[in-house]
Formats: sequence, structure tokens, C-alpha cells
Amino acid sequence: MTKTSDHKPQPDAQSDQDWADLLSPGRRNLLVGSSLALAAGLVGAAGSAQAQVQTQILAPPPQPDATPGRSPWGYETYKEPTTRPVSIRPGEQTRPTLPRAYTDIKSYHAHIYFDEDTYEKAALLRTWAIERFPVELGNWNLEPRGPHVTPSFYFGFTNDLLPVLVPWLQLNSLGLTILLHPNTNDPRADHLHYALWVNRAQPVNGYGLPSNVSDDRIEQIFPNVTPTIPLETG
Repeated sequence: MTKTSDHKPQPDAQSDQDWADLLSPGRRNLLVGSSLALAAGLVGAAGSAQAQVQTQILAPPPQPDATPGRSPWGYETYKEPTTRPVSIRPGEQTRPTLPRAYTDIKSYHAHIYFDEDTYEKAALLRTWAIERFPVELGNWNLEPRGPHVTPSFYFGFTNDLLPVLVPWLQLNSLGLTILLHPNTNDPRADHLHYALWVNRAQPVNGYGLPSNVSDDRIEQIFPNVTPTIPLETG
């Protein structure tokens, strides 16, 4: 190193070059050694991953825990045959000889389905209907009830309103799914096979509905609202 007038040491170019020449072989060896170690590590990791894949492929299937006790279903369920469920179709066992009389229908129900995204539309349709028609209005069902698997409300109406209410609901459904069914002595068929749908149909759980009731148990309609607005006409 050389010194300047202010006595601060200054780098000596020749000295730096001498040290660089002296250390460069070692540094090269260090770099080469590090590269080899890194490559060896990558190869080792790849080999380990391949070994794990092979182990997973060749590993035996998992065995059930040897927990003491016995399944309540036993250990022969896989041997059970596939059985045909009991039919829920009306009149499937025997074909009728005559068609049913339309006068078997004593009244109608309209079930309007909704969910958390469409309840405001359902509330508006409910208001419109009770303002214009003398119907029997039911409560809000915020959970599935009876054969209906989604939230809904219903109103019942007499046969004379059918030719007006059906087209009115078709034009004012607001995109909601509506089930229209008659009330006869076969509630199961009423909901499953005699029904009309406005917009998309959806599943109805008819397994718990009776297929034959006495005439005095057929649904009757007792209007509980009074219209306040004249029905719009063209």
C-alpha cells in the first residue's frame, strides 16, 4: 500500500492483483466443489422422490383399524341383492278401464318455491296474488315441509279460479318455480303425476303421502283474504 499526504491508505493495484492471482485457484476450486455438491443434492432429491413414488405405487392397500367391536350392520352387506323399490306410480299394477272424471278435483294448491336469493320476488308475488284473488293463504315455510324440499309458501283456490289463476301465474311468476296441483283422494298422485309446473320442475318427496284417502279428507279451500285491487285485463 502507498500513502498520500493526508496519511490515508490507498489501494495498490498491483497488490490487489497479486492477491487475486494467489486466491483465484482456491476460489475456483470452491466454486467447482459447490456446484458438484449442489448437483449431487439435486440428483439425490430426485432419486428420493422417485423412490417415494415407487414405494407409494408398490405399497399395500390400507387396512381397516383393528378397533374392537362389531359394525351394527354386520359384515355381509356387500352380498345384499339390488332390490326394486315399491312403486309410487298411481295405477301401475293395473291399468284403468276408464279415465278419471275431472270432477274428482275438488280444489287446487299453488306452491311457490324460493331461496335466500329469490325470497324478495316470492314476497312480491305473494302480495300481488292476495291483492287480486280470494285465496286461502298459508304461512311462510322457511324450511322444507311435507313433500316440499325447499322453502315455500302456498295458496289454495277453488276450481272456478283455475282458468284465470294459471295464466296469471305464468305471466307473473318472476322466474320462480311454482307447483300447481289438484286436490283429489290421491294426494300422492296429486303432487307427483297430476301436477302442473310453471318454470322449472323440481323434486317432490312423495313417499310419505297417502295414495287413497276418504272423500271427507280431500283438501278443502276456505279463502282467508279479500281482494283489494281489480284484476288487470288487456
